[in-house]
Amino acid sequence: MKVFIKPLTLLVIIITACNDSKKQESKPVPSSQIEVEKVKLTSLTGKPIDMKQYKGKTVFINFWATWCKPCLEEMPTIKKAMGFLEDEKIEFLFASDESTEEIHAFETEHSYGLYYTRAGNIEELNIIGLPTTFIFDREGKQVFSEMGYRKWDDKANIDLLLKIARPE
Repeated sequence: MKVFIKPLTLLVIIITACNDSKKQESKPVPSSQIEVEKVKLTSLTGKPIDMKQYKGKTVFINFWATWCKPCLEEMPTIKKAMGFLEDEKIEFLFASDESTEEIHAFETEHSYGLYYTRAGNIEELNIIGLPTTFIFDREGKQVFSEMGYRKWDDKANIDLLLKIARPE
């Protein structure tokens, strides 16, 4: 019986996270202050991504899946936010633990022009629902962590990103 409890609990959490696609009132959760280097990503060609290359930039990482409806609804809002913020030093990465083939198929079907990567350590990062967004400041410290849908092109969210990107 114990064998089924943990997977069943995880399934309930994931379904719950992906059900409420219009939830906007959530607040950023204080992060555990992980360093950006703790996130293990690879390119779709299998090459490890050196997260140290983003030192001096804000890093926005959206963890998503092709089957997650709120993830798919959130992506166009992130793409619009990217357009508003194109002059800022913000790197936007989209990380999935699905197969490279699944991500490539999604990329072909949806012409968002996003930087898709493969996530290598979702469990280690304690990501229990999708979408989940992490934002790291210029020094590589996590300053934002949130599970759930957010309309990233809203003014309040653009202001949040600007405040992180321009800490003065």
